[in-house]
Amino acid sequence: MDLTGGSALVTGAASGLGRASAEALVARGVPVVLVDLPSSRGAAVAADMGAHFAPADVTDPTAVEAAMERAEELAPLRALVHCAGRGATVRVVDRDGSPGSLDTYRSIIDVNLIGTFNVLRLAAARMVRNEPVEGERGVCVLTASVAAWEGQIGQIPYASAKAGVVGMTLVAARDLARSLVRVTTIAPGIFDTPILDRLSGEIKDGLGRSVPHPARLGRADEYAALALHIIDNAMLNGETIRLDGAVRMQAR
Repeated sequence: MDLTGGSALVTGAASGLGRASAEALVARGVPVVLVDLPSSRGAAVAADMGAHFAPADVTDPTAVEAAMERAEELAPLRALVHCAGRGATVRVVDRDGSPGSLDTYRSIIDVNLIGTFNVLRLAAARMVRNEPVEGERGVCVLTASVAAWEGQIGQIPYASAKAGVVGMTLVAARDLARSLVRVTTIAPGIFDTPILDRLSGEIKDGLGRSVPHPARLGRADEYAALALHIIDNAMLNGETIRLDGAVRMQAR
């Protein structure tokens, strides 16, 4: 997808994978709208990189529509990189014998799966109205996780949601093919993002050593590089790409 004359929208963009993706797009000269929660550092991050910030919860259609509108004020929306998400620990049965929290399960599904579909549908609805450029109107990059296949104990809501994102990828790509819009998903392994900040350096080093090669945590800029390659490569469509250094997660 040639983004010359087009804009991009990145969710979860105040930190981690989203921030790195936004920075990479800005470095190319693409007008970018960063989307993150109102409580995030999104406004400051956007100002630092010369981008624009639109506060939104990805499950809120009105707020997401406003973010899309902000992008289209800059240029036709032609690229989406959707990184927003969250995790929580839920077991099927807790150690005390009580059933796992249904409310927590629902909340994670709501953000990670329903939120993904919400952002995808709203972005695609705008992209299909674009004039084609070299046979394309737009491209959507979604984010799953290796937990979609190898979720660890306690990850049941996160793994369920990310498996749902994997499941929607090909269907969405087939659905939007007639409109010349691509959909591809990245499934990261163990990445050094703020979600790991609660862990000690020793634990993080141990996680890195569990990756076969390279034996380290993934870097956010490596995710961003793949996201930009997906945008560039018109044959990447309907696929979920593992970005994981060949790691296969253990049960715990």
